[in-house]
Amino acid sequence: MAELEDSRPDPASGSGRTRPNAVLIVEDQPELLRALRINLRARQYDVRTARTGREALALAASEPPDAVILDLGLPDIDGTEVIVELRRWSKAPIIVLSGRTSPGDKIGALDVGADDYVTKPFAMGELLARLRAALRRDEAEAGQGRPHQATIGRWLVNLTTHQVIQASGGDSGLPDEPGETLRLTPTEWRILEILLPRPGQLVGSVQILTGVWGPGFSQRTNYLRFHMARLRRKLEDNPARPRHLLTEPGMGYRYQP
Repeated sequence: MAELEDSRPDPASGSGRTRPNAVLIVEDQPELLRALRINLRARQYDVRTARTGREALALAASEPPDAVILDLGLPDIDGTEVIVELRRWSKAPIIVLSGRTSPGDKIGALDVGADDYVTKPFAMGELLARLRAALRRDEAEAGQGRPHQATIGRWLVNLTTHQVIQASGGDSGLPDEPGETLRLTPTEWRILEILLPRPGQLVGSVQILTGVWGPGFSQRTNYLRFHMARLRRKLEDNPARPRHLLTEPGMGYRYQP
């Protein structure tokens, strides 16, 4: 059971916000769902609730939340599948609230995109503190502005408009043809949406595979090799010796600006 009361003031509106933070709670236990809803509403959060994974995905699509509190043991689909689907389009912090305590379950949820993991039974005060911290991190990242575009060779890749436009001759020595465009497939865009916002950072193969294709594809490294080779042929000046879309053998990939 959860400790239901936390006396610490917990304003839902951060500095500069004009509306309360919206939190989606995904939990199939009625008593716990009610306790969470009461505690969050008492702290001025805009609370939405769902009891199944599919209901949560539909609600998140129609009313995007600022944060998600998610149980893994849902009656229709596993909570990790909900994380994967949300991560296809949403960067809202996801806090897993689950009775699963094994390291494998925790690692699996974090690897597919969860931001934090709280095990049941839990203290309500701790969960609220983790929610505050997750929302602060999210607001800080938004304030800093993660990159929406990146340069790969002679191409300018815009993640917002899904356009690839030639900006210069790059390192190839080819004459400039500013304005020329390049077409990428939806799968190629999903890979770039994972890699490009993390310049210089190693992104594990499992994270990319589950983020693009789902949890059941975490071992299909051949899929990733195929699509990364296609991206290099399209974007790199010298695909055989890439400078921007780099492989870290046995670990994953890195976008190097």
